Amino acid sequence: MSSVWLASQPRALLENLRGPHQRYLSRSELEAWVADILSSGGAAQLNYIRDEARNLSELAGWQSEFGRLNAIIGAALSTQPVDVLQTTALRSRAAGTPLDRQRLELFERLAQALMDMPIEPLPMLAQDADRRRLLPFYEAYFSNYIEGTEFTLDEAASIVFEEQIPTGRPDDAHDILGTFRIVSDADEMARIPRDAHDLIAILKGRHRRLMEARPEKLPGQFKERANRAGSTVFVAPDMVDETLRRGFDAGRGLLSPFARAVYLGFLVSETHPFDDGNGRISRMMTNAELSHTHEGRIIIPTVYRNNYLSALKAASSNANFDSLVSTLQFAQRYTARIDFSTRASAEADLARTNALRDPNEADAIGIRLRMPD
Repeated sequence: MSSVWLASQPRALLENLRGPHQRYLSRSELEAWVADILSSGGAAQLNYIRDEARNLSELAGWQSEFGRLNAIIGAALSTQPVDVLQTTALRSRAAGTPLDRQRLELFERLAQALMDMPIEPLPMLAQDADRRRLLPFYEAYFSNYIEGTEFTLDEAASIVFEEQIPTGRPDDAHDILGTFRIVSDADEMARIPRDAHDLIAILKGRHRRLMEARPEKLPGQFKERANRAGSTVFVAPDMVDETLRRGFDAGRGLLSPFARAVYLGFLVSETHPFDDGNGRISRMMTNAELSHTHEGRIIIPTVYRNNYLSALKAASSNANFDSLVSTLQFAQRYTARIDFSTRASAEADLARTNALRDPNEADAIGIRLRMPD
């Protein structure tokens, strides 16, 4: 059986700079490769590759190819002029504002997918205002339940409406109370970012309010350590700011409020800019886009948790955006049909539609969230 030999990184980079050919990477693809090496191995790895490529070029007579590679690596490390670079990701890193190239490409794909989808608006009618009276309470309750902050509805009501903080779980109680204070603030939930700078300010402001009782969670500050969920590693701390800014700009062409809601929620969820509270902040950003244009908001009931998280995972891992959109559309229509005028009416509707069932137990016996009659 014959062996397969793979070129070393220095040799492969040099060979791909030998000229235009369908066998070779394009200049943009090669710069993306250099950006990935720099992200994973840092400057030391890139300098090692350059030293090895220099030695190889002298043996193989590839001095011109090495000259081009040296210019790219030097620019990436900010030790040579950056005007030789062609790609956004490498230019940003060279300028001291690194971004997550793969995430930006994912956001661009989502924006394009949303532009191509027919989306029907779901306006909130003025005559139904009373039916939405307690919606913020249930929004805060379910948004925290998704993150593992589990209280009974009676316990949550005591925390929110009477500010009775249980002595054994003060942090969890403050999470629900902080969420409620934001999502029940009509002025705050009508604010949407006009530009990337505004996005950063709104995110940090909402996070500061959400986590103000938990200083160890760095309220209003982007994360300082990497975070992950299962096998998903989120955007590195030094790339958060620029990834959010470029990601916001990539979605500027979206006009539908629902499309913008999906996009901004996913942008924040996938970037995971904070040490804690990312899911709650992402859902706030989603609902703020809808509230701003008087469209129906979205809650994710307990029983629908796995559907929602699976849709996010499919979008993140496989760029399966159809699942994310359909999941949130169903949740929006569901939310619009619940009578939130009183706790009695809301909880009767929630019980009839299986909303309060444990998601894992429900999945095991085939129980699903039902649309209210």
